[in-house]
Amino acid sequence: MSMKKIFSIAFLSVGMVAFSQQVESIETIFNDKISIRALELYDNKVWYSGSESKFGFVDLKDAKNQKQIKLSDDKLEFRTLAQDKTSFYAINIVSPARFFKIDKRDLKSQIVYKDSAKTAFYDALHFVNSKLAYTFSDSDSDLLLKLAVYKDGKWGMFKNNIKLNEGEAAFAASNTNISSTKKNLWIATGGKASRILRLNLKSEKLEVFKTPFIQGESSQGMYSIDFSDDQFGVAVGGDYTKQDANINNIATTHDGGETWQIQASGQNAGYMTCVKIKPGSKGKEMIAVGDQHISYSSDFGKTWKKISDEKGLYVGQWIDGNRAVFAGKDRIVVMKIK
Repeated sequence: MSMKKIFSIAFLSVGMVAFSQQVESIETIFNDKISIRALELYDNKVWYSGSESKFGFVDLKDAKNQKQIKLSDDKLEFRTLAQDKTSFYAINIVSPARFFKIDKRDLKSQIVYKDSAKTAFYDALHFVNSKLAYTFSDSDSDLLLKLAVYKDGKWGMFKNNIKLNEGEAAFAASNTNISSTKKNLWIATGGKASRILRLNLKSEKLEVFKTPFIQGESSQGMYSIDFSDDQFGVAVGGDYTKQDANINNIATTHDGGETWQIQASGQNAGYMTCVKIKPGSKGKEMIAVGDQHISYSSDFGKTWKKISDEKGLYVGQWIDGNRAVFAGKDRIVVMKIK
């Protein structure tokens, strides 16, 4: 066999290894008239919050075991969901924003905090650990960064003097524009400006970093971020009014969010609303979903492969090393990846 032939075979096999992800199966485990943009996993169940004040779970072992309740008689829309050891928390979009606490044992809920500002619009809610959580809202007319913090068992406002740009806000697309490690918490903004805010959790120092991400229009920017450690993170997004557009809509950082490198510009499946790094992969493998596709990267976000044409899914979460759950318009699905 010629040397040239050996090289081409070796090269082909490397290429195959780089993108070996394939969808083994997609199973719908839940159907309802609902829009879901926030998921949590607990007790072998997928928990969701959504439109029409709906909150509930579907059992991953037996999809027939499911329950749904309404958190309010008002038709609230929830796009946030988070948990500590004993409770779930969900905040509705628009004003007044009501912070619901839901007991994991009996699913009884209570409103534990309220924000009645006209501009209240909470985009994401994130627990750093069982005792500390942050949630990010559109700013009031003063354009000051608006963060509510859960500390010592109570909710309150996080005082700061960071000013956002006119038209800089965030997207309540998948409850994932906040990410954290033990050291830092990051928030991705979007719209007229798309920047990264980094909070040192020990010193409570806030820094703001510019990004090369697509921005300038209210529909553009980073929609979702995820960090595997203090240094490596990924951001995805784009423009929801031009979902095929795929320029400057994926970026990664190797220095904790200070600088960002655009990846796969012009070479990805377009607009994405949620990105999740595969547990245990240290950032190497990740999955992302947008209204029109599900895509995968196995080289730290540098190159992407569309693995599914499923439509109408907005948020995803890894269940384990080869299963992910996605939700969106009217359904929740479990995907097996081989």
